[in-house]
Formats: sequence, structure tokens, C-alpha cells
Amino acid sequence: MQKAPAASTSQHQNKTIEKIKYRMDKIQHKLIIISGKGGVGKSMIAVNLAYGLLFQGKTVGILDVDIHGPSLAKMVGVENRQIRVLQDNVIEPIAITPSLKIITIASFLKDADTPVIWRGPLKMKMINQFLGDVDWGELDYLVIDSPPGTGDEPLSIAQLVPGLSGAIIVTTPQDIALLDSRKSVNFAKSLNVPVIGIIENMSGLVCPHCGGKIELFKMGGGEKTADELRVPFLGRIPIEPAIVDSTDQGKPFIRAYGKTSTAKLMDEIVAQIIKRAENKNSI
Repeated sequence: MQKAPAASTSQHQNKTIEKIKYRMDKIQHKLIIISGKGGVGKSMIAVNLAYGLLFQGKTVGILDVDIHGPSLAKMVGVENRQIRVLQDNVIEPIAITPSLKIITIASFLKDADTPVIWRGPLKMKMINQFLGDVDWGELDYLVIDSPPGTGDEPLSIAQLVPGLSGAIIVTTPQDIALLDSRKSVNFAKSLNVPVIGIIENMSGLVCPHCGGKIELFKMGGGEKTADELRVPFLGRIPIEPAIVDSTDQGKPFIRAYGKTSTAKLMDEIVAQIIKRAENKNSI
């Protein structure tokens, strides 16, 4: 009598794994964006990288697995759009453009002020649904934005997504952020996830008046850490008031300010990511 539930649970787990494999096999490259601590601009980087890939002619999906603090819906201007659930509980992602789609728990909530008060098992169930029930179709890239740290969400992605192409670590130049970014690199390595590289965000402040750069939070720490840990350094992004404004307006910076020097830095980072993701021998 006690063995039947265990067998049933095992069958359900196998079915879930099969569904995830079916969905993920249609996506060529899966990238997880992680950070050791919050407040480093990881989600902003994730959105702009996704748009950068789009501008390179790639079909892209954005998956927000930050269950408790989803912010991507606002960043891409779809915070008032609801998810459609089709037959057999298949979830249809929101199309930002014909070649760019997004899934976030924010689109399932009643409103932006509704908190998600869940423990680990419920979060894991939702992530399983995001991976196995969302009909992305065929994509070149899936950009997965995880919450900061090395907890349930990034661990689940690393363990559940077959053929995860690699991890991109976002940090700021301060010593405390770099300490946590080192943990993120070692987290990826311990799970056999290739490290695509480190991005140093908030690397200097671009003066809106003269265009000069101020070392507000120091500079160069991300590159030094990458060198010490023997992982690639992808580049640095300065602080710009326009990044804050565009993000609040739901217009990713790389789209709204594509001709600026900072947007060009983002483009260069995207080019490196494509090269490393599509040439496994370079990782």
C-alpha cells in the first residue's frame, strides 16, 4: 500500500523530465544569468543581452525564474499583459516581438503588488512548469534570469535544463560584490555548467553633463576576479542615468539608446557571448 504513491511520484518525475527535454531540445543555446548578491543590475543586463541577441538576428526567449521578485515584465513593457494557458495546460509565452518572447510569474499575478509567499516546493513546481509546459517553439537562445545567490532557483535550472550552454555572472566592482561573484563562478563550476564569463556592471559613472567617467564604485575588480578564477571577462558597463530612465519606461537601454557608447559596449559583450556559446571549444 505504501509503495504505490512512490511509484506514482517516480512516474510523474519521469514525465516532467521528458517534457522539459522535449521543450529544451528545440532551443539551441540556454544561458543562465546569475549574481552572487542583489543590487548589481543582473536583470537589467539579462534584458539588454536578450535584445542584443535579437538585434543580431537571433530568435530569443526570456525566462524569469525570480519567483519572489519578478521585474522583467516592467523592464520590457508587458507588465499588464496576462499569460494564455492553452489545451493540456500548455503555456503560451508573451510575444514582445515576433522573434522575442518572455515568461515571468508577474504575468500570472493579479497585479504588481501581489506578493508570492511560497516555500521551496511550490517554487520548484513553478520552475518545472516554466521549463516543461511553456511552448517556446524553436529558439536560437533562451536567456534565463535567476534571483541572486546560489539557492533553489539557479540550482534547479542547472540541474533540470539539459545542455545548458553556460552561466554569465554579473558583478559590480566593490569588494563585497566580487566576493559573492567568486561564489557564483564556483557554483557553476561545481555543477559542471560552463562559465561564459563575468560582466562588470556599474563600472564608473558617466557624467550626463560632460560625458566624463567617475570611479564611483571603483573599476576593474570584475576583470581581476575573472583573471584570478581563469574565466573570461566579457566587459564592463558604466552607470548611466539613461539606463535607469529607459528601464523604468519598459524600453531596454540597448534599444532606446542604441547609438551611445554604452550600448556599443553591450553589443560587444553580446558578440563575445555568441562566439563563446556557439563555439563550445572556446569555453
